Amino acid sequence: MSEVGSMNGPVWVLLRGLAREVGHWGGFPAAFDQELQLQQPGARLLMLDLPGNGALHREASPTKVAAMVESCRKQLRQQGVTGPVHVLAMSLGAMVACDWAARYPQELKASVLINTSLQPFSPFYHRLRPRNYLAFLLLSLPGIGPRRREAKVLAMTSNLQSKPDQVLAQWLDLQCRHPVGLRNSLRQLWAASRYRASTMRPAVPMLLLCSTADGLVDWRCSQAISQAWGAPLRTHAQAGHDLPLDDPQWVAQAVGDWLGARQSP
Repeated sequence: MSEVGSMNGPVWVLLRGLAREVGHWGGFPAAFDQELQLQQPGARLLMLDLPGNGALHREASPTKVAAMVESCRKQLRQQGVTGPVHVLAMSLGAMVACDWAARYPQELKASVLINTSLQPFSPFYHRLRPRNYLAFLLLSLPGIGPRRREAKVLAMTSNLQSKPDQVLAQWLDLQCRHPVGLRNSLRQLWAASRYRASTMRPAVPMLLLCSTADGLVDWRCSQAISQAWGAPLRTHAQAGHDLPLDDPQWVAQAVGDWLGARQSP
C-alpha cells in the first residue's frame, strides 16, 4: 500500500490490473494528485495492491473478484478509512471497482474505470484481442525469463514510451522485489474471465476512459459499458492499454474535467 497527499479530504483508491502492483503506476500518482488538488483540495491517494501482487505477493490470489473487493475493504479499515471513497482503477482493478459499487454502493463516492471489459456486455474476442492469445500462452511458459516476459508485457500494453528501457528496468526491479508467481497470475486471469457484472446501472457515478489504440482490449468494451450504464466515456487516440503510463496528464485532466462538470450547477 502506498499513499500520496494530505491526511484530510477526499480519499481516492487506485487499483491496478492483472499481475501489476502499485509501483507500476509510475509517474501517474504525482500528475493525478496535482490535478486533484485543483478540484478537491486536501484529496489523498491510497494505492492498494490486489492479493498476490506487490506487497501482497506472498498471498494466494483469489479466483473471484468479490474476494478481491473484500481485501481492498480490509486494507482500508486497517488504514482507518471509514468514509466513502473514490476509486480509479484499470483492467482487472476496474472489475473490482464495479463489483464494489454493485455490492457496497454506500462505500463509494465515484469510480473511474480505465480500459476494462465486462461480461455480459462484450464478447470474449473483444475482451482479449485474438492476436494476444499466443502471446499469453508464451508468457505462461516456465522457461521464459523475467526480462523477456516484462518486455513482452510492455510491448503489449504501451504505445507511447520514449524511454522503454527505463520503464523495463523499473518493472524488473519491481518483479525482483515482489515476484508474482505464475500460479497467482493464472488465478487472477481466471477470476477476470469468470466475473460477470450486473446489467443494472450502478448507483455510483462512473467515468469510463479508454484508448482506441489499445492492442490488448478492444476499446468497444468500454463503449459497451458506457452505453449499457449511461456512463460518460472519454477516448484517447494513441495510448496503449496502460493509459496512465502512456499519458498520465491526459488521464488526470480527463478526471479533473469530469469532477469539475459534476460540481457545476
